[in-house]
Amino acid sequence: MSGRNPFSRTTALHDNLIESAVLIPFFRRQDGELRFVIVRRGELGVHAGELAFPGGKHDPADDSMLATAMREAHEETGITPATVTIIEPLPTVVTRTTGFRIHPFLARIEPPRTWRPQAGEIDEVIEVRLAPLLDPAAHSVAVMQSPEWREPQRIQYCQVGPYRLWGASYRILQPLLQRIAAGEVHF
Repeated sequence: MSGRNPFSRTTALHDNLIESAVLIPFFRRQDGELRFVIVRRGELGVHAGELAFPGGKHDPADDSMLATAMREAHEETGITPATVTIIEPLPTVVTRTTGFRIHPFLARIEPPRTWRPQAGEIDEVIEVRLAPLLDPAAHSVAVMQSPEWREPQRIQYCQVGPYRLWGASYRILQPLLQRIAAGEVHF
């Protein structure tokens, strides 16, 4: 991670990337099973239909990237800020074609009784079981095509139900899974 303080006010730097932040929300069910929360974006926008962590663009009214992540997670899923405990900021990730610099924050949450997907922006809130994704066999490579790409590209992904988790979200999650498997992160 860079030397910048991820909790401080951040604006776009000289590289013209759009500053954004996401929450990586984990929780333990009553039966002890560990899960994390992702969203499936609605059909509008540059990331339409993709799986992602709750989050979005930095707003000048937000006093930090953490504030952006918390605000967006609340708007997109109904996660109440009072039920969030930040574990740590994770390394910043840059999208490869859409121009976002993403500041991820690992968090333990108490999930709401009912998820509230943001109408028009979020099609679905998904609770993902962690255990199956710790198996290296759950990860694969595929050739995909996107409107932003000149030609098909090989991408790494993991299957989440009928969807593929790939791109920046996968690049945030994959090293975190390795740390969890090694016992370096505790919830």
